[in-house]
Amino acid sequence: MMNIIFVCHGNICRSPMAEYIMKYLLEDYHTEGVYVSSAGVSSEENGNDIYPPAKRMLKAHGIPFFSHRAHRITDDEFNNSDLVIALDRSNLNALVRRFGKSSRIMMLLPRDVEDPWYTDDFETAYEDILSGCKALLSEIRGDANL
Repeated sequence: MMNIIFVCHGNICRSPMAEYIMKYLLEDYHTEGVYVSSAGVSSEENGNDIYPPAKRMLKAHGIPFFSHRAHRITDDEFNNSDLVIALDRSNLNALVRRFGKSSRIMMLLPRDVEDPWYTDDFETAYEDILSGCKALLSEIRGDANL
């Protein structure tokens, strides 16, 4: 079983979008043995649901999502993850400061997925996350034709 956790700042926009997009892709491509979750590097949104515009974006693209409670990544989550995927360089740096350098910590894309909380551009965030998740799934499956 592979364990992947997506991490953004507050766990209400990008990381839950990545979690549910990846779950959808795994199901769509009949890929088993991968557990996907999400968390934030900050606790300021603890307990909050997915931000409504992020929910609307998932719904608009037919991505199912479920009840969500934002939380800060825990030591157990980090220690039990095979991949800890940051959505931007700031998140990556926060993870390295907290947990130390690790080959398990990486970026979803070679560049930041801009935070739609600030940009209000949820479509671009969705497209960037989808692109990164497809590339990750391709790597997991060993299939370059996704």
